[in-house]
Amino acid sequence: MTGGTRHPLDRSEPPRAGTVRPFDFPEVTSTTLSNGLGLRVARMTGVPLVTISLVLKGGESALGNPQAGLAVLTGTALDGGTARRTGPELAEAFEGIGTSLSVQTGWDSTVLSVTCLADRKEEAMGLLAEVLLEPAFPEDEVDRFKDQRLAAIQQRRMDPGSLADDSAAHFFFADSVPYHRPLAGTSSSIETMSPQLIRQFWEGNFRASGAGLVVVGDVDIPEVEGMVRDFLGSWDGTPQGGGSFSSEPRSRERKIVVVDRPGAVQSEIRIGQVGTSRSTPHFFPLQILNTVLGGAFTSRLMLNLREVQGYTYGIRSRFGLRSEAGPFVVSTAVGTEVTAPAVKEAMSEITGLFHGGPTAEEVARARD
Repeated sequence: MTGGTRHPLDRSEPPRAGTVRPFDFPEVTSTTLSNGLGLRVARMTGVPLVTISLVLKGGESALGNPQAGLAVLTGTALDGGTARRTGPELAEAFEGIGTSLSVQTGWDSTVLSVTCLADRKEEAMGLLAEVLLEPAFPEDEVDRFKDQRLAAIQQRRMDPGSLADDSAAHFFFADSVPYHRPLAGTSSSIETMSPQLIRQFWEGNFRASGAGLVVVGDVDIPEVEGMVRDFLGSWDGTPQGGGSFSSEPRSRERKIVVVDRPGAVQSEIRIGQVGTSRSTPHFFPLQILNTVLGGAFTSRLMLNLREVQGYTYGIRSRFGLRSEAGPFVVSTAVGTEVTAPAVKEAMSEITGLFHGGPTAEEVARARD
């Protein structure tokens, strides 16, 4: 509307695409400290923010079944306080500089990260180093985190989607493979955890050699390098690691497994098998293949089971890429009355793509 005059929108044609704006990826400087800590710094000055992420090798795949969930619980317990501050005091210290601590534990690593204003980066780095090097693991806090984890495990058992995910992993992988169990452990394993066990895992795995610190934002690279040496230069040690394994499937035969939930009005469907590792030389082709099959809203699975058949609101496929071969899984939820035909149509799309491959048009669309 200009000068009080309305101009109706022309909806007969979609708007034209704008000019593609250039993006120059920032240069990444790499160095390794004398203690074995790898440092990567990327300077981006668009906004006055800095993200600091510390990647540690302490992940769940290093643990046997009796200690399942110990890595996740150790990461969670870092919030419980340090030798200098209680848990609430630690949270208040992070909040005082406008940030919070994020701890994410997966199968291969534990990542500690903070994002703050550029002029608070030294304070954030100091707090991050305090959490890493001086955790207290007080018994009352550990007990609280254990209770929360046990409640979450119980909730997963009652949630159809989570139950399907956990059951699928169990039937994809042999018992010798850590991936067959839930990432955060089981009730029986969590109940055995103690502050002493958590401290042993921290001491054995949260070590400098092989760890990586990534700093991105409005920073001066020499200043960052000096700051890291000040706070983490004396950190030392080599992580103990865990037992090696290969991702053996539980079975090499095609099977149908039914997990009964009486009275359920929907069926959670998981179709899959042992896939491949993150280090596969076919990483990029597999991303294109998965986009064609079930990795996008215009994928074959979505167009068939949602648009044509009307069986589901959505269906997806994905590769769980880890240090060893993780799962390839197709997941969806459908009304119980169409469970069998939905499985049939999904398998038809999977086998059809496997035998016939994608079309040139599908590859171009997925690649673009």
